[in-house]
Amino acid sequence: MASNGASDSDKPSVSNVERSRSRLCDEFASLTGSDSGVAQCYLAEHEWEMERALNSFFEADLEKVFEDDIPNSETSPPKKKQKVEEKPSADCIDLTGDSPASTRKPSDEDDNKLSLISWNVDGLDTDNLGERARGLCSFLVLYTPDVVFLQELIPPYVQYLKKRAVSYLIIEGGEDGYFTGMMLKKTRVRFLESEIVSYPTTQMMRNLLVAQVTFKDQKLCLMTSHLESCKGQAEERMKQLRVVTHRMREAPDDVTVLFGGDTNLRDAEVAKVGLPSGVCDVWERLGKQEHCRYTWDTKANNNKKVPYISRCRFDRVYLRPAAKDGVPRLAPDHMALVGLEKLDCGRYTSDHWGIYCSFSSA
Repeated sequence: MASNGASDSDKPSVSNVERSRSRLCDEFASLTGSDSGVAQCYLAEHEWEMERALNSFFEADLEKVFEDDIPNSETSPPKKKQKVEEKPSADCIDLTGDSPASTRKPSDEDDNKLSLISWNVDGLDTDNLGERARGLCSFLVLYTPDVVFLQELIPPYVQYLKKRAVSYLIIEGGEDGYFTGMMLKKTRVRFLESEIVSYPTTQMMRNLLVAQVTFKDQKLCLMTSHLESCKGQAEERMKQLRVVTHRMREAPDDVTVLFGGDTNLRDAEVAKVGLPSGVCDVWERLGKQEHCRYTWDTKANNNKKVPYISRCRFDRVYLRPAAKDGVPRLAPDHMALVGLEKLDCGRYTSDHWGIYCSFSSA
């Protein structure tokens, strides 16, 4: 008997659609730690597009984290924060772990490289902070850095990272206001100890965060800081740079030292202080590539509405390789700026570009 409608071959198979949507629900539930009912609601609301559904879920979750972390009144008791977050809580959802679909075995060459991101994430700007924090996590997924140096963190931002980047150990450089932090990939970097070195005359709550770690049996001293801001604070900034370079110079010769952060330095200030023998500016060592020069660039980045154009190399990475015979020496082999794409909210992850670097053992 002839059919008056389209043939079965012209129609999508109902069973195929069901299987596809069931798979999407399972994947969404796995990624978010939710159940199939929640997964189906979010996916159906966003026309079964996984990325949009996940963004909606995590944006709502981040807002809750921020609300829970900010005291409701001046009488709320202060919370004691741990400097190192060892174990994630049960409700943590890792946005930075490798998904089964994207897992690949790195080559031996890649596996032996150390990778680093340093980024001032501008946590003091709370506009679109949820989407911008999620943007940071997307770069952690994309680059899977072994080490992350962060500046201008605030407590709610840290709480979000502790919940959503559980493949990293998080070390905080402060408790109140804004501060620096480090993230160490747990499967790649072994944490030993950390300390916070004060800058005695800072007027801006600045300090030096130092961590001793090992990577592939190499001893590393990792350091990050946010040096004093503004042109008029050059003297204080140079004092702080001297603290940094002193620590780099005095580290044992079997230890590789890596410093990165928002230095706010001008070239003339660095020249006046001078870098110790054996310490290199990674950007300079890699040939002063123009596309990596400006990390603060109001011509390209409009997160800050300023009536002038300012293009500066505020964010820098310094390396002092181990000098002892027989100890592997790290050498920089790549640098790129990250965060150059606008997010859906129309803003960038930060008003600074991040720096991505990789280092090979020589």
